[in-house]
Amino acid sequence: MSRLRLLTIFMSAMLATATLPGASPATSAQVLNPTNRNTLVQQNELQMLENRLRRQQFQQQQQQFRAQDREIAPQQRPDVPQMKPTCQLQRSGNGFVSTCR
Repeated sequence: MSRLRLLTIFMSAMLATATLPGASPATSAQVLNPTNRNTLVQQNELQMLENRLRRQQFQQQQQQFRAQDREIAPQQRPDVPQMKPTCQLQRSGNGFVSTCR
């Protein structure tokens, strides 16, 4: 479902429950008759729609964050100049020994 359609359904459901008599929380303690039962069913459906909308918004937000993270290229390691070792040949007996620092 598109986001616009979900928002339309959500707003319609909110308006419908707001205009129903006995839709306030104070009336939920009354004895359940068919009218109150229908109101409770509609409230439950509204709650489900709200939860579904919140989940979808959260998922869209996470997708946006992931897309932003993909756009940010990881920085390459800086090219640090390194000193070449200084090696000296020293005579040792009949041969030479290389000493590097």
